[in-house]
Amino acid sequence: MENSMLKAIAEIAQELDCGNDCYYHPTSHEIISIPNFSNFFDEEEFQECFKDELQAVEKNRPDFIKIEVVESKESFKIMKLFVDQLNDTRYQAELESILENKKPFQNFKNSIDNSDFREEWFAFKKLQLEKIVAMQLNEAKGIVK
Repeated sequence: MENSMLKAIAEIAQELDCGNDCYYHPTSHEIISIPNFSNFFDEEEFQECFKDELQAVEKNRPDFIKIEVVESKESFKIMKLFVDQLNDTRYQAELESILENKKPFQNFKNSIDNSDFREEWFAFKKLQLEKIVAMQLNEAKGIVK
């Protein structure tokens, strides 16, 4: 896979992790990131804040591939995959319990942030998001091999 594609995949994955939808132009490798509208309360304010980005996408919509923020069920799967691959059985059991109880996202984040596995989690999540982006780009245009 060419270097510009790898960079685009990494950038899109990072934007998704920040809660942004991405529009990718496969010819120019341009990426336009716009916060997911569901995170805004005021449509008018949203339209004004992201007017240039929205216009650029609308003007060339057929040329862009939209990659949306990962849904919570997919995020949950990523957390579960991380837990399943841990070698520390004590911490693995703690995280499994967290995922089975109330507020799994908040409690998982709190536990990870205060653990020795924080950096490992971020690297794992980044890789999983990049796989999701590559798969979506491949399905959209067959551009990722």
